[in-house]
Amino acid sequence: MFARLGSLVVRRPWWTIGAWVLIIVAVAATAPKLTSTTEQSSFLPSHYESIQATDLQQKSFPDTTAPAAIVAFERSDGQPLTSDDTASVESIAAQLNSTHLQNVTAIAASPPSTNRLIQIAEVQMVKVTSSSDTRQNDAVKALRTALQDKVHDTDLKAGVTGTAAQNLDAQQSSTKSMAIIGATTIGLILVLLLLVFRSPVIALLPIVVIGAISGVANGLIAAVSKAFDLKIDSSVSSILVVVLFGLGTDYILFLMFRYRERLRAGEEPKTAMVSAVTRVGEAITSAAGTVIIAFLALTLSTLGLFRALGPALAIAVATTLAAGLTLVPAIVSLLGTRVFWPSKAWQREPQGATAARLGRALGRRPAVFAVAAGGVLIVFGVFAFGFDPTFDLTSGATSNASESTVYSTELLKGMPAGVTQPSDVLLQAPNALSSSELESYRNALSRVDGVGQVSEPTLSQDNSVADLKVALTSSPESDTALATVRGPLRSTAHAAAPPGTTAVVGGMTSMFVDFQAAMNHDYTIVFPVAAILIMIVLALLLRSLVAPWYLMASVFLGFAATLGASVLVFQHLQHESGLIFMLPVIMYLFVVALGTDYNILMVARLREEAREGHDPRRAAAMALHHTGPTIASAGVILAGTFASMMLAGNTVLSQMGFAISVGIAIAAFVMAMFFTPALTALIGHRVWWPGHADTPREAKADAEHEPVRLG
Repeated sequence: MFARLGSLVVRRPWWTIGAWVLIIVAVAATAPKLTSTTEQSSFLPSHYESIQATDLQQKSFPDTTAPAAIVAFERSDGQPLTSDDTASVESIAAQLNSTHLQNVTAIAASPPSTNRLIQIAEVQMVKVTSSSDTRQNDAVKALRTALQDKVHDTDLKAGVTGTAAQNLDAQQSSTKSMAIIGATTIGLILVLLLLVFRSPVIALLPIVVIGAISGVANGLIAAVSKAFDLKIDSSVSSILVVVLFGLGTDYILFLMFRYRERLRAGEEPKTAMVSAVTRVGEAITSAAGTVIIAFLALTLSTLGLFRALGPALAIAVATTLAAGLTLVPAIVSLLGTRVFWPSKAWQREPQGATAARLGRALGRRPAVFAVAAGGVLIVFGVFAFGFDPTFDLTSGATSNASESTVYSTELLKGMPAGVTQPSDVLLQAPNALSSSELESYRNALSRVDGVGQVSEPTLSQDNSVADLKVALTSSPESDTALATVRGPLRSTAHAAAPPGTTAVVGGMTSMFVDFQAAMNHDYTIVFPVAAILIMIVLALLLRSLVAPWYLMASVFLGFAATLGASVLVFQHLQHESGLIFMLPVIMYLFVVALGTDYNILMVARLREEAREGHDPRRAAAMALHHTGPTIASAGVILAGTFASMMLAGNTVLSQMGFAISVGIAIAAFVMAMFFTPALTALIGHRVWWPGHADTPREAKADAEHEPVRLG
């Protein structure tokens, strides 16, 4: 099949290029715009308590909402607020309210904190109706400008925080991150490809090709998201850029290394490209298939975030695979050996190459390489047991220097940590609730350990539903806050409810608690399903029931080592409270899928060398010699592109970038290049049981060595 595909695109390069141009234009003209959301309630299914509370709140209080933003005031010198300062805060709040800023419905000052270090003004805004609704963002921008004008000549300083402000800062951080990640990714690819091939033509090839097809991938993702109402998280766009350019460059590298190898073997340029597609097409397709399967396994998740992420990344990988096997061969067939200009290094293989020396060493002592590589994986893997998840996607998606983050921290000087995002306890009765019932219930909630303050209840029009705002003493996304809501707050809210009434706990912290429960469920579903499907692909590709087991075992060791390295760096060395909760799933998919990706390329070459008549140890040495540089180059480029996410300036992308780049480096330089070939050499012919995939082929029956005729 791949021989026919290669022959077709090489014979008809202009037709292939023209077909891609038509696809690009058609998708650009018809696809909807890709939009994202930071509203975390949209990621959870309806049976969770936090979502039930949100639904009840919206139904019972359609015209009453929690403050969209909070203005935090304090003295510039850090001293307690004086009576004059408090009067100034009230005056500023009244002036801002009378200004009638667009999309701001009310601004009201509250009394200062008990220690008089902080005073706040609550800001009500119009409700957001869709992910593309920017009215609250515009309102925050206008409010910040007006606020600074008011405090300019006073002893006060102030800033805007709260949900709307955090969403705006997250969006602005995402836009900045996209620009940084895009520029860094392209720069890394150019520099690394120039170092590998010493040709500006090859260096520009992935940039041009992937830049052209990225619109197709984004358009298809937008169409699928709209058709199936998938909720795209704001960080997905950054991941998509890296996946498209990183994986796309990898697939182009695999093809170009084999193309250069066939040229060095004496084949004509067009014949060499057909041979390259024929020889690596199955391996690249199988490798991409494992990545796609791993991503699609996310559709089994209970979280809308992952159900949308899986198909989005799968579409991106499928698009790059299609371009790598059709558009790239068509372009290179037109350029011929000019693709390597001005370098002449493609004409001969370097003598005494590092990969050849490593290959010979591994062939002589595979046990030493297996123990050393396995030891590295196990040492880092031990730290994985200390993983502690954090659940705040919103503040984690903004820079620590953003105004919403800075003033959220400032609020802690005088307010309970949960004041910016209080929990909502909603009490529902079949009839009107009495004041004595509500007072008794409020007192019960106030006595819960970890609760800072409980507001007076807000009643629905028919007095059958009461909303009590509960400010926790801990930050809403902290482990302590989650433990409070999961345990005593929910237990007390349910148990202390008057007879005949029901209670549900909502708010951001309650959502985080439900996120954790959903994640624990997903760990037991998504991981095993992805592993089983990948093992099936490996068994079909390698025609073996033995190889998939130790290949997946090595990949799982790589996953544990990657998680352990992340825990070591962020939790132990940087003393952060934890790692973003979805990191293990993202890491699992990228490390398992891409680790298998590189393993497939190595084992496919091992099988090819065995078919040439080499014994297992010699086959491992030859495979590392020929495929090692390809995997090393691909690993450096892909790890480098994901590492660019660390420059985004926010916790979510920094942790993702570090974990995935380290995972890819481990997959390439520890697992695929040393651990896998060493184990294969040690196990020997039994690797291919029950088939005979390593049986030497007769030279005259070796169709791959016969020249491909081109019409």
